[in-house]
Amino acid sequence: MRNKLAGTKKGNSDTAKYYQSNPDARENKKEYDTEYHSTPARKKYRAVLQAINRKKGTHGNGDGMDEAHVSKTKTKKQSQSKNRADQKRKFFK
Repeated sequence: MRNKLAGTKKGNSDTAKYYQSNPDARENKKEYDTEYHSTPARKKYRAVLQAINRKKGTHGNGDGMDEAHVSKTKTKKQSQSKNRADQKRKFFK
């Protein structure tokens, strides 16, 4: 389920303001992110979570839930917005 507000507002953080005012830096970040997320480790990470989601029957059903890492081996069902904003568990991602 796509966020309907995505791309409609500009961020207010210092980082967001920096990238808004520096198109070259934004382009470099975009290239880095593309390269990082195409590494074998990131692909495997996404594949594992997607497999869990499919196994539990929640993949693609529009319920707005993600499988979130609670530890390196355990996951739990959590809302997409909460999971993607969770700063405490960045270690596991």
